[in-house]
Amino acid sequence: QVQLLQSGGGSVETGGSLRLSCTASRRIRLMAWFRQAPGKEREGVAFIRNVESTIDDADSPGYADSVKGRFTISIDNDQNTSHLKMDELKPEDTAMYYCAAKDAWLPRLADPGYWDYWGRGTEVTVSS
Repeated sequence: QVQLLQSGGGSVETGGSLRLSCTASRRIRLMAWFRQAPGKEREGVAFIRNVESTIDDADSPGYADSVKGRFTISIDNDQNTSHLKMDELKPEDTAMYYCAAKDAWLPRLADPGYWDYWGRGTEVTVSS
């Protein structure tokens, strides 16, 4: 079992920035962020691999088109912590954000059911 502890989030005006963090209880290969707005399905936002070598890791990190260029996912390998820096926030980014993880190589941002471990969620609100 892996526990994921989330922190960060909050409220900000349009154009503002926030940072989310997720610490895993042990090293795990894939870490990702999803979000779910009220009345909508959970959608993948970004993923990253927690690996020691970047060889054959050219597709990591990866982002949903809706956040590409505005969000940045990073990982602190020593701390098993993933960060999601969110810039140029828009009202449509308002959602509950969840950290996810899986011991696998291939990510599937389009499939929340693929991921084995989840954080409890943290709220992000962007006002216009």
